[in-house]
Amino acid sequence: MTAALRTGRTVTLVVLGLAMVAGFLVLTAGGAHAAGVTGPTAPASPTPPTGGDFSVSVNGPDGAPSSAIVTLLGITLLSVAPALLLMMTSFTKIFVVLAMTRNALGLQGIPPNQVIAGLALFLSLFVMAPVIGHINDDALQPYLAGHIDFAKAVEVGTKPLRTFMLHQTREEDVALITRAAGQANPEDLDAVPMTTVIPAFVISELRSAFIIGFVVFIPFLVIDLVVSAALMSMGMMMLPPVMISLPFKILLFVLVDGWGLIITSLIESYQVVR
Repeated sequence: MTAALRTGRTVTLVVLGLAMVAGFLVLTAGGAHAAGVTGPTAPASPTPPTGGDFSVSVNGPDGAPSSAIVTLLGITLLSVAPALLLMMTSFTKIFVVLAMTRNALGLQGIPPNQVIAGLALFLSLFVMAPVIGHINDDALQPYLAGHIDFAKAVEVGTKPLRTFMLHQTREEDVALITRAAGQANPEDLDAVPMTTVIPAFVISELRSAFIIGFVVFIPFLVIDLVVSAALMSMGMMMLPPVMISLPFKILLFVLVDGWGLIITSLIESYQVVR
């Protein structure tokens, strides 16, 4: 009897709970419907663009070039720096003369190529210092300050470099490159394009370097001839003349201050634009 009463109470409580849940769901649905809740609306169609113009500004708000443009120009300059150093400065002539001097002495690896290249680099910076100063003062600094645009900076900056190269270039070499390109003869040197000035300048530099190298070779060649004749007169034909002549060539080069004479002659051979 007691178990039956407990079972009946449990069933009654379950039925009442289900009824309360069902009533709550009905009231919630009715309240939401009464509040006017509607479904999601369809998205609006996109509007077509009004124009296709696109522009990029390379200058900052104050007229100076932006930092991104300056960084891009710096990376570009570093990538073409070896070509500029070889073709538009005095580096080629100085390096060739120093290398020929080493060969004239009979020293194949002393001083090493790194030393010769470093010496040629700093001598080139010394020779080109006035030109670099003109480029910095007249073109680079005004461009970075926003006073001139990039095209004007290139035009102004190439003038000192062009003047330097033309002062070291023979007219025969300019005429050679002009004929090779099939161009008409320019009225004067100011009308020669840079694409003609650069190869003509390199040819003139190589010619001057070979002339200086020939002059340097002559005294050492005389020493080799004297030593060879002396060894043959003594019947010592199996002894290499280089072993005997090398100390005398080094001694002569040191006594006359050979490095100082060559470097001084190289620097004085340039008509520096000041």
